Amino acid sequence: MTGCHDRRVTTSDTYADLGEAAWRWVLDQVRWDDDGPWIPESVPYDGGPPEDRDGMHSGIGGLAHVLAEVREARAWTDEEQQLADGIAARIRANLATTTAYSYFDGLVSDLGVLSALEADGSEQAIVRLAELATDDGWEQPWMESPPFAPHSRINDATLGTAGNLLGAVWAHRRGIPGAEELATRAASILLAEAEPTDAGTNWQFVPRRFTADVPPARRDREMPNWSHGLAGIAAALAVAGTELGRPDLVEAARSGAEHLVTLGDTAQGGFVVPHVIPDQAGVDHVTFTWCHGPTGTSLLFTALEHAGVDDVAGETTAQWHRRCLQSLRTSGIPERLHPGFWDNDGRCCGTAGVGDVVLDAWQRRGEDDDLAFAQVLGDALVERAVVDGDRACWRFTEHRNDDPLLPPGVGWMQGTAGIAAYLLRLGRVLHEGRTTPAVPRLDTWWNLP
Repeated sequence: MTGCHDRRVTTSDTYADLGEAAWRWVLDQVRWDDDGPWIPESVPYDGGPPEDRDGMHSGIGGLAHVLAEVREARAWTDEEQQLADGIAARIRANLATTTAYSYFDGLVSDLGVLSALEADGSEQAIVRLAELATDDGWEQPWMESPPFAPHSRINDATLGTAGNLLGAVWAHRRGIPGAEELATRAASILLAEAEPTDAGTNWQFVPRRFTADVPPARRDREMPNWSHGLAGIAAALAVAGTELGRPDLVEAARSGAEHLVTLGDTAQGGFVVPHVIPDQAGVDHVTFTWCHGPTGTSLLFTALEHAGVDDVAGETTAQWHRRCLQSLRTSGIPERLHPGFWDNDGRCCGTAGVGDVVLDAWQRRGEDDDLAFAQVLGDALVERAVVDGDRACWRFTEHRNDDPLLPPGVGWMQGTAGIAAYLLRLGRVLHEGRTTPAVPRLDTWWNLP
C-alpha cells in the first residue's frame, strides 16, 4: 500500500497520475476473442468471458465511461481508439436480439455506452426497448415464480421501468428518433404503479399486484434510496417531466419526495433514509453510498430543482440536497470506522461514487466544503491504492471472510475503472478550475452545472 497523503498538499498531478496508472492497469486486463473485447470481473481470472460481458456495471461497456473522461484530458491513444471501436461494435452487434434492458447490463446500459463513445447505434437500442415493452411494462424473467407472480415487472431506476425512462429521456435529449414516445410510455407505466400515502406518493420495487403470494415480511420490504426505490423513481419522473413538457410527471415526482422525506432522519442538519425498511438482520440501518444512501438520493433533489420544484415539505430542494451532502460529510466516511463500515472504494457502493457526486456539487455551487471533501475522498483512494510501478488497483474488503482482502475488481461500478475515472476528473478539475467540463451521463446530466 502507498503511504497516506495529506489533503492539503496532494496536487492535481498526484490524482491524475494515479488515475492514469489505474487506467493502465485496467487496459492490461482487456481480453479479445472473435466477438470483441471483454474484461474479467476481478483478477486473477482464468476463465472465459463472463455472462454480463457487455454491461456497464462490470463488463466492457463500463470502460466507455472511462474513455469519455480520458477524452476530456487528452487524445486517445491507438490502443484506446481500438478499444472504443471494439466496444461499440460489440454493443451494436447485439442490439437487435438482446432481451436485457437494465441500466446495469442491458439496453439502457447500451444507450449510455454508445453516447459515451459518441458512436452510432442508439436508435436501434430505442427500437429494441420499444419492441420488448408490453402494455404494462417490461417483463423480468429472472424473478422467481413463485413467490412472485408470472411475468412480474419492477419499477426501479437500475433494473426496471424508471431506468428505462431515464434511458429514453437521455436518448430524447440527444435527438434519437422514437425516444420521446418510449419515454412517454415508460412514464405512463410508472404513474399507473403509484401508491398514494398520507404524506405523498410511493412506488414499490415490485408492484403489489405481483406480490400477492410473497410472504408479508418480504412483500412489505422497501429499499427507498436510489437504486431500487423511491428516490430513483421520483428523479426519473422529474427529469422526464421537464424534457417532455409534462407538469403531471413533475408533480408526481414532488409527491414522491414528500413521502420520502418522512422516512428519513434529519438530525444535525442532514438527511439520510434507511437502507431497508423495515430493518433487516445483517443489513446496515443506513449506508452512505450511491446505491442505497444519501449520495444517490441527493440526485432526486437536483432533479426536482432542475424541474422547477422549489419546495418539498417546507424546505427548498436545494436545502434537501445540502442535507444529503451534510450527512455524507458527518458520516465518518471514508474512514473504515469498524469492520464492515466503508469497506468499498468503488462507484456503486463506495468512495469514488461519493466523490463524483460531491464534485458535481462543487462545480454547480462552488461551496468550498464540497471541494475539500472531494479531496478527502481522493486522498483515501491515494492511500489505499495498490501500486506496482506505473500500474495501480484497489482491493476492497469483506470483513466476514477469513482473508478479508478481496481480489482487485476491474470494471466501472465495482472496480478500478470507475475509481480511475474519478481520480482523472478530480485531477483535471483541480488543474483547470470549477468551469472545466464534466462528462454528462444518463443518470447524472441534471446534476452538473
